[in-house]
Amino acid sequence: MSLITIWHNPRCSKSRAAIEILEKNNCETEVVKYLEINPDETQIKSILKMLGISPRELMRTKEDIYKELNLKDIKSEEKLIEAMAQNPKLIERPIIIKNAEAIIGRPTEKIAEFLNL
Repeated sequence: MSLITIWHNPRCSKSRAAIEILEKNNCETEVVKYLEINPDETQIKSILKMLGISPRELMRTKEDIYKELNLKDIKSEEKLIEAMAQNPKLIERPIIIKNAEAIIGRPTEKIAEFLNL
């Protein structure tokens, strides 16, 4: 099986559940604690391309920082990407990447389907 990368937040129950699925299925996994590494704009754009979604679709719109930065009124995709790079807590999780394709692992049932488990 190919190497699987997960953008992981250990404090998130869905993210921890995703790790459990990967471990249970003996998946070779690279865990990226994205809140610690702060992905840059290029990395976020790459993830967006793999996911096939817009920046806003990748954002956690219920986070306090989303409201504090008044991001609901921002139309510029570049500004939204910049906000995620500066505040990675805004990035939806977990993100599972395999062979240059990605999904957001919510609900977690999507993970097994994506990985053909």
